[in-house]
Amino acid sequence: MIDLGVVAGEASGDLLGSHCIRALRQGHPALRVAGIAGPRLIESGVAAIFPSEKLAVNGYVEVLRHLPELLRIRSRIARYFLEQRPRVFVGIDAPDFNFALETRLKSAGIPTVHFVSPSIWAWRPERIHAIRKAVSHMLVVFPFEETLYRDAGIPVTYVGHPLADVIPLAPDTAAARAALELTAGPVFALLPGSRLSEVKHHARLMIDAAVLIRQRYPDAQFVMPAASAAAATLIANARRAIALDVRVLTGQSHVALAACDVAVVASGTATLEAALFKKPMVITYRVPALTGWLMRRKALQPWIGLPNVLASEFIVPERVQEAATPEHLAHDVLAWIDDAPRRAALATRFHAMHLSLRQNAGARIAAALSPYLVNA
Repeated sequence: MIDLGVVAGEASGDLLGSHCIRALRQGHPALRVAGIAGPRLIESGVAAIFPSEKLAVNGYVEVLRHLPELLRIRSRIARYFLEQRPRVFVGIDAPDFNFALETRLKSAGIPTVHFVSPSIWAWRPERIHAIRKAVSHMLVVFPFEETLYRDAGIPVTYVGHPLADVIPLAPDTAAARAALELTAGPVFALLPGSRLSEVKHHARLMIDAAVLIRQRYPDAQFVMPAASAAAATLIANARRAIALDVRVLTGQSHVALAACDVAVVASGTATLEAALFKKPMVITYRVPALTGWLMRRKALQPWIGLPNVLASEFIVPERVQEAATPEHLAHDVLAWIDDAPRRAALATRFHAMHLSLRQNAGARIAAALSPYLVNA
Protein backbone atom coordinates (compact mmCIF):
# COMPACT_ATOMS: atom_id res chain seq x y z
CA MET A 1 0.00 0.00 0.00
CA ILE A 2 1.38 3.42 -0.95
CA ASP A 3 0.38 6.91 0.10
CA LEU A 4 1.30 8.75 -3.07
CA GLY A 5 1.72 7.68 -6.68
CA VAL A 6 3.96 9.67 -8.98
CA VAL A 7 4.96 9.70 -12.65
CA ALA A 8 7.81 11.96 -13.80
CA GLY A 9 8.56 11.89 -17.49
CA GLU A 10 12.16 13.01 -17.94
CA ALA A 11 15.17 14.65 -16.29
CA SER A 12 13.46 18.00 -15.62
CA GLY A 13 10.38 16.30 -14.15
CA ASP A 14 12.60 14.06 -12.06
CA LEU A 15 14.40 17.12 -10.67
CA LEU A 16 11.19 19.05 -9.95
CA GLY A 17 9.57 15.97 -8.42
CA SER A 18 12.47 15.40 -6.05
CA HIS A 19 11.97 18.90 -4.59
CA CYS A 20 8.28 18.13 -4.19
CA ILE A 21 8.81 14.82 -2.36
CA ARG A 22 11.50 16.24 -0.04
CA ALA A 23 9.17 19.09 0.94
CA LEU A 24 6.34 16.64 1.63
CA ARG A 25 8.55 14.44 3.80
CA GLN A 26 9.11 17.32 6.20
CA GLY A 27 5.51 16.98 7.31
CA HIS A 28 5.07 13.30 6.41
CA PRO A 29 8.39 11.54 7.15
CA ALA A 30 6.93 8.04 6.73
CA LEU A 31 5.41 8.86 3.31
CA ARG A 32 5.33 5.85 0.98
CA VAL A 33 5.76 6.84 -2.67
CA ALA A 34 6.08 4.76 -5.84
CA GLY A 35 5.72 5.18 -9.58
CA ILE A 36 7.77 6.14 -12.61
CA ALA A 37 10.88 7.87 -11.32
CA GLY A 38 14.37 8.96 -12.28
CA PRO A 39 17.53 9.02 -10.15
CA ARG A 40 16.63 12.18 -8.22
CA LEU A 41 13.19 10.90 -7.23
CA ILE A 42 14.72 7.57 -6.28
CA GLU A 43 17.22 9.41 -4.07
CA SER A 44 14.28 11.12 -2.36
CA GLY A 45 12.82 7.71 -1.50
CA VAL A 46 10.49 6.92 -4.40
CA ALA A 47 10.21 3.26 -5.40
CA ALA A 48 10.65 3.13 -9.19
CA ILE A 49 8.27 0.74 -10.95
CA PHE A 50 9.65 2.03 -14.28
CA PRO A 51 12.53 4.48 -14.95
CA SER A 52 11.61 7.97 -16.14
CA GLU A 53 13.83 7.65 -19.20
CA LYS A 54 11.23 5.31 -20.71
CA LEU A 55 8.98 8.35 -21.20
CA ALA A 56 11.66 10.73 -22.52
CA VAL A 57 10.28 10.88 -26.06
CA ASN A 58 9.37 14.12 -27.82
CA GLY A 59 7.64 15.09 -31.06
CA TYR A 60 4.85 13.49 -33.06
CA VAL A 61 7.05 11.23 -35.16
CA GLU A 62 9.15 10.02 -32.22
CA VAL A 63 6.10 9.29 -30.06
CA LEU A 64 4.52 7.23 -32.84
CA ARG A 65 7.68 5.15 -33.09
CA HIS A 66 7.61 4.37 -29.36
CA LEU A 67 3.83 4.27 -28.96
CA PRO A 68 3.41 0.49 -28.36
CA GLU A 69 5.90 0.49 -25.50
CA LEU A 70 4.44 3.68 -24.00
CA LEU A 71 0.94 2.21 -24.07
CA ARG A 72 2.15 -0.98 -22.38
CA ILE A 73 3.87 1.01 -19.64
CA ARG A 74 0.82 3.20 -19.08
CA SER A 75 -1.47 0.19 -18.86
CA ARG A 76 0.78 -1.55 -16.36
CA ILE A 77 1.33 1.48 -14.15
CA ALA A 78 -2.41 2.22 -14.18
CA ARG A 79 -3.14 -1.32 -12.95
CA TYR A 80 -0.51 -0.90 -10.27
CA PHE A 81 -2.06 2.32 -8.95
CA LEU A 82 -5.60 0.93 -9.13
CA GLU A 83 -4.45 -2.00 -7.00
CA GLN A 84 -2.44 0.14 -4.55
CA ARG A 85 -5.08 2.91 -4.27
CA PRO A 86 -2.76 5.80 -3.29
CA ARG A 87 -4.34 8.66 -1.38
CA VAL A 88 -3.35 10.95 -4.25
CA PHE A 89 -1.58 10.66 -7.58
CA VAL A 90 0.83 13.36 -8.76
CA GLY A 91 1.69 13.56 -12.44
CA ILE A 92 4.81 15.64 -13.04
CA ASP A 93 5.01 17.08 -16.54
CA ALA A 94 4.80 14.37 -19.31
CA PRO A 95 1.28 15.63 -20.14
CA ASP A 96 0.37 13.31 -23.01
CA PHE A 97 1.24 10.27 -20.90
CA ASN A 98 -0.05 11.57 -17.59
CA PHE A 99 -3.38 13.07 -18.58
CA ALA A 100 -4.69 9.78 -19.95
CA LEU A 101 -3.45 8.01 -16.82
CA GLU A 102 -4.93 10.68 -14.57
CA THR A 103 -8.30 10.44 -16.32
CA ARG A 104 -8.44 6.73 -15.59
CA LEU A 105 -7.38 7.14 -11.96
CA LYS A 106 -9.71 10.07 -11.30
CA SER A 107 -12.68 8.16 -12.72
CA ALA A 108 -11.81 5.36 -10.26
CA GLY A 109 -11.98 7.78 -7.33
CA ILE A 110 -8.27 8.50 -6.87
CA PRO A 111 -7.56 12.26 -6.58
CA THR A 112 -5.15 13.48 -9.24
CA VAL A 113 -2.82 16.46 -9.01
CA HIS A 114 -0.79 17.58 -11.98
CA PHE A 115 2.41 19.54 -11.42
CA VAL A 116 3.69 21.75 -14.26
CA SER A 117 1.13 22.77 -16.83
CA PRO A 118 1.66 21.89 -20.47
CA SER A 119 2.19 24.89 -22.72
CA ILE A 120 -1.47 25.41 -23.57
CA TRP A 121 -0.63 29.12 -23.83
CA ALA A 122 1.82 28.30 -26.64
CA TRP A 123 0.12 25.57 -28.65
CA ARG A 124 -2.67 22.97 -28.52
CA PRO A 125 -5.03 25.07 -26.33
CA GLU A 126 -7.76 22.49 -26.89
CA ARG A 127 -6.05 20.31 -24.28
CA ILE A 128 -7.80 22.31 -21.56
CA HIS A 129 -10.90 20.10 -22.04
CA ALA A 130 -8.92 16.89 -21.51
CA ILE A 131 -7.20 18.46 -18.51
CA ARG A 132 -10.55 19.22 -16.89
CA LYS A 133 -11.48 15.53 -17.08
CA ALA A 134 -8.09 14.36 -15.85
CA VAL A 135 -7.03 16.69 -13.06
CA SER A 136 -8.46 17.26 -9.60
CA HIS A 137 -6.00 20.07 -8.97
CA MET A 138 -3.37 21.77 -11.13
CA LEU A 139 -0.13 23.17 -9.70
CA VAL A 140 1.41 25.79 -12.01
CA VAL A 141 4.91 27.24 -11.99
CA PHE A 142 4.32 30.50 -13.89
CA PRO A 143 2.05 33.27 -12.56
CA PHE A 144 0.13 33.88 -15.80
CA GLU A 145 -1.01 30.23 -15.90
CA GLU A 146 -3.19 30.54 -12.81
CA THR A 147 -5.78 32.71 -14.56
CA LEU A 148 -6.02 30.30 -17.53
CA TYR A 149 -7.05 27.41 -15.31
CA ARG A 150 -9.27 29.41 -13.00
CA ASP A 151 -11.19 30.74 -16.00
CA ALA A 152 -11.60 27.15 -17.23
CA GLY A 153 -13.06 26.06 -13.89
CA ILE A 154 -10.10 23.88 -12.91
CA PRO A 155 -8.83 24.10 -9.30
CA VAL A 156 -5.36 25.64 -9.51
CA THR A 157 -2.52 26.87 -7.30
CA TYR A 158 0.45 28.96 -8.39
CA VAL A 159 3.42 27.50 -6.51
CA GLY A 160 6.30 29.29 -8.20
CA HIS A 161 9.20 27.40 -9.71
CA PRO A 162 11.30 25.13 -7.44
CA LEU A 163 14.43 25.97 -9.42
CA ALA A 164 14.00 29.64 -8.54
CA ASP A 165 14.24 28.65 -4.87
CA VAL A 166 17.39 26.54 -5.16
CA ILE A 167 19.39 28.64 -7.64
CA PRO A 168 20.99 31.58 -5.82
CA LEU A 169 20.01 35.11 -6.76
CA ALA A 170 23.70 35.93 -7.22
CA PRO A 171 25.52 32.86 -8.58
CA ASP A 172 29.23 32.54 -7.75
CA THR A 173 30.89 32.37 -11.16
CA ALA A 174 34.42 32.34 -9.76
CA ALA A 175 33.68 29.37 -7.48
CA ALA A 176 32.09 27.44 -10.34
CA ARG A 177 35.10 28.05 -12.58
CA ALA A 178 37.41 26.92 -9.81
CA ALA A 179 35.36 23.77 -9.27
CA LEU A 180 35.69 22.94 -12.97
CA GLU A 181 39.39 23.92 -12.96
CA LEU A 182 38.86 26.38 -15.80
CA THR A 183 41.60 28.79 -16.73
CA ALA A 184 41.41 32.46 -17.73
CA GLY A 185 39.48 33.14 -20.93
CA PRO A 186 35.83 33.16 -21.98
CA VAL A 187 33.72 30.14 -20.98
CA PHE A 188 30.80 28.85 -23.02
CA ALA A 189 28.26 26.30 -21.83
CA LEU A 190 26.72 24.02 -24.44
CA LEU A 191 23.50 22.34 -23.26
CA PRO A 192 22.11 20.01 -25.95
CA GLY A 193 19.12 18.77 -23.92
CA SER A 194 18.39 15.83 -21.62
CA ARG A 195 16.58 13.53 -24.04
CA LEU A 196 18.76 11.35 -26.24
CA SER A 197 16.85 12.53 -29.32
CA GLU A 198 17.73 16.12 -28.38
CA VAL A 199 21.39 15.28 -27.93
CA LYS A 200 21.43 13.63 -31.36
CA HIS A 201 20.00 16.77 -32.96
CA HIS A 202 22.03 19.36 -31.05
CA ALA A 203 25.41 18.06 -29.88
CA ARG A 204 27.19 18.23 -33.22
CA LEU A 205 25.44 21.50 -34.09
CA MET A 206 26.74 23.11 -30.90
CA ILE A 207 30.24 21.69 -31.30
CA ASP A 208 30.43 23.02 -34.86
CA ALA A 209 29.37 26.43 -33.55
CA ALA A 210 32.09 26.16 -30.89
CA VAL A 211 34.69 25.66 -33.62
CA LEU A 212 33.65 28.99 -35.15
CA ILE A 213 33.71 30.73 -31.77
CA ARG A 214 37.23 29.41 -31.12
CA GLN A 215 38.38 31.07 -34.35
CA ARG A 216 37.51 34.42 -32.78
CA TYR A 217 38.61 33.55 -29.25
CA PRO A 218 41.50 31.06 -29.30
CA ASP A 219 41.44 30.85 -25.48
CA ALA A 220 37.71 29.98 -25.36
CA GLN A 221 36.72 27.05 -23.14
CA PHE A 222 33.66 24.91 -23.71
CA VAL A 223 31.76 22.77 -21.20
CA MET A 224 28.94 20.43 -22.20
CA PRO A 225 26.92 18.69 -19.47
CA ALA A 226 25.61 15.20 -20.28
CA ALA A 227 22.40 14.22 -18.49
CA SER A 228 23.22 10.50 -18.64
CA ALA A 229 25.92 8.03 -19.64
CA ALA A 230 24.06 7.40 -22.90
CA ALA A 231 24.04 11.15 -23.61
CA ALA A 232 27.78 11.31 -22.89
CA THR A 233 28.35 8.55 -25.45
CA LEU A 234 26.38 10.46 -28.09
CA ILE A 235 28.37 13.61 -27.36
CA ALA A 236 31.64 11.67 -27.62
CA ASN A 237 30.53 10.38 -31.02
CA ALA A 238 29.60 13.89 -32.16
CA ARG A 239 32.99 15.36 -31.27
CA ARG A 240 35.12 12.45 -32.45
CA ALA A 241 35.98 14.01 -35.83
CA ILE A 242 36.31 17.56 -34.47
CA ALA A 243 39.68 18.91 -33.35
CA LEU A 244 38.22 20.86 -30.44
CA ASP A 245 38.59 20.41 -26.69
CA VAL A 246 35.10 20.25 -25.20
CA ARG A 247 34.82 19.32 -21.52
CA VAL A 248 31.98 16.80 -21.22
CA LEU A 249 30.58 16.90 -17.70
CA THR A 250 28.62 14.21 -15.90
CA GLY A 251 25.50 16.19 -15.06
CA GLN A 252 26.70 19.44 -13.41
CA SER A 253 24.56 21.62 -15.66
CA HIS A 254 24.17 24.17 -12.86
CA VAL A 255 27.92 24.38 -12.34
CA ALA A 256 28.39 24.82 -16.09
CA LEU A 257 25.81 27.61 -16.21
CA ALA A 258 27.27 29.36 -13.17
CA ALA A 259 30.74 29.22 -14.74
CA CYS A 260 29.93 30.39 -18.26
CA ASP A 261 29.91 33.78 -19.94
CA VAL A 262 27.32 32.73 -22.55
CA ALA A 263 25.26 29.57 -22.97
CA VAL A 264 23.92 27.80 -26.03
CA VAL A 265 20.83 25.96 -24.82
CA ALA A 266 18.31 23.56 -26.33
CA SER A 267 14.80 24.85 -25.69
CA GLY A 268 13.29 23.49 -22.50
CA THR A 269 13.72 23.85 -18.76
CA ALA A 270 17.44 24.53 -19.22
CA THR A 271 16.62 27.89 -20.80
CA LEU A 272 14.88 28.92 -17.58
CA GLU A 273 17.85 27.63 -15.57
CA ALA A 274 20.19 29.77 -17.67
CA ALA A 275 17.97 32.78 -17.02
CA LEU A 276 17.99 32.11 -13.27
CA PHE A 277 21.78 32.03 -13.43
CA LYS A 278 21.52 35.47 -15.15
CA LYS A 279 23.40 34.23 -18.23
CA PRO A 280 23.04 35.53 -21.78
CA MET A 281 22.09 32.69 -24.06
CA VAL A 282 21.17 31.56 -27.52
CA ILE A 283 18.23 29.16 -27.63
CA THR A 284 18.10 26.53 -30.33
CA TYR A 285 16.04 23.51 -31.25
CA ARG A 286 15.83 20.96 -34.01
CA VAL A 287 13.28 18.21 -34.58
CA PRO A 288 12.51 16.10 -37.66
CA ALA A 289 11.03 18.17 -40.48
CA LEU A 290 7.52 16.69 -40.21
CA THR A 291 7.39 17.24 -36.45
CA GLY A 292 8.57 20.82 -36.92
CA TRP A 293 5.92 21.50 -39.56
CA LEU A 294 3.14 20.11 -37.37
CA MET A 295 4.27 22.10 -34.33
CA ARG A 296 4.48 25.35 -36.29
CA ARG A 297 0.92 24.89 -37.53
CA LYS A 298 -0.34 24.72 -33.94
CA ALA A 299 1.87 27.45 -32.46
CA LEU A 300 0.02 30.34 -30.78
CA GLN A 301 2.98 32.65 -30.17
CA PRO A 302 6.34 33.39 -31.76
CA TRP A 303 8.54 32.30 -28.84
CA ILE A 304 9.60 28.83 -27.75
CA GLY A 305 12.21 29.66 -25.08
CA LEU A 306 10.88 30.14 -21.55
CA PRO A 307 12.75 33.42 -20.89
CA ASN A 308 11.14 34.92 -24.00
CA VAL A 309 7.72 33.51 -23.10
CA LEU A 310 7.90 35.02 -19.62
CA ALA A 311 9.10 38.36 -21.02
CA SER A 312 6.62 38.28 -23.94
CA GLU A 313 9.41 39.39 -26.26
CA PHE A 314 12.64 38.15 -27.78
CA ILE A 315 15.05 39.16 -25.03
CA VAL A 316 17.39 36.34 -26.15
CA PRO A 317 17.77 35.01 -29.70
CA GLU A 318 16.15 31.79 -30.85
CA ARG A 319 17.51 29.69 -33.71
CA VAL A 320 15.07 26.93 -34.60
CA GLN A 321 14.95 24.31 -37.36
CA GLU A 322 16.44 25.72 -40.60
CA ALA A 323 17.83 28.74 -38.74
CA ALA A 324 19.68 26.45 -36.32
CA THR A 325 23.08 26.52 -38.04
CA PRO A 326 26.57 26.69 -36.55
CA GLU A 327 27.08 30.06 -38.23
CA HIS A 328 23.95 31.57 -36.69
CA LEU A 329 24.68 30.20 -33.22
CA ALA A 330 28.28 31.45 -33.29
CA HIS A 331 27.17 34.88 -34.54
CA ASP A 332 24.63 35.25 -31.74
CA VAL A 333 27.06 34.08 -29.06
CA LEU A 334 29.75 36.51 -30.21
CA ALA A 335 27.20 39.34 -30.29
CA TRP A 336 26.65 38.80 -26.55
CA ILE A 337 30.38 38.78 -25.83
CA ASP A 338 30.84 42.02 -27.77
CA ASP A 339 28.09 43.98 -25.98
CA ALA A 340 28.60 44.43 -22.22
CA PRO A 341 25.70 46.92 -21.74
CA ARG A 342 23.30 44.46 -23.41
CA ARG A 343 24.50 41.69 -21.07
CA ALA A 344 24.02 43.91 -18.02
CA ALA A 345 20.49 44.89 -19.09
CA LEU A 346 19.61 41.24 -19.58
CA ALA A 347 20.91 40.31 -16.13
CA THR A 348 18.62 42.96 -14.63
CA ARG A 349 15.62 41.48 -16.47
CA PHE A 350 16.55 37.99 -15.34
CA HIS A 351 16.92 39.10 -11.71
CA ALA A 352 13.36 40.47 -11.71
CA MET A 353 12.14 37.24 -13.37
CA HIS A 354 13.89 35.21 -10.68
CA LEU A 355 12.18 37.14 -7.89
CA SER A 356 8.74 36.64 -9.44
CA LEU A 357 9.25 32.87 -9.56
CA ARG A 358 10.87 32.53 -6.11
CA GLN A 359 7.80 31.58 -4.07
CA ASN A 360 9.06 28.79 -1.73
CA ALA A 361 7.50 26.26 -4.09
CA GLY A 362 8.23 23.27 -1.88
CA ALA A 363 6.11 24.66 0.94
CA ARG A 364 3.32 25.63 -1.45
CA ILE A 365 3.29 22.20 -3.06
CA ALA A 366 3.28 20.49 0.32
CA ALA A 367 0.38 22.69 1.45
CA ALA A 368 -1.62 21.78 -1.67
CA LEU A 369 -1.01 18.04 -1.27
CA SER A 370 -1.20 17.70 2.52
CA PRO A 371 -5.03 17.64 2.69
CA TYR A 372 -4.90 14.39 0.68
CA LEU A 373 -2.30 12.91 3.05
CA VAL A 374 -3.93 13.34 6.46
CA ASN A 375 -2.54 10.64 8.83
CA ALA A 376 0.01 9.52 6.21
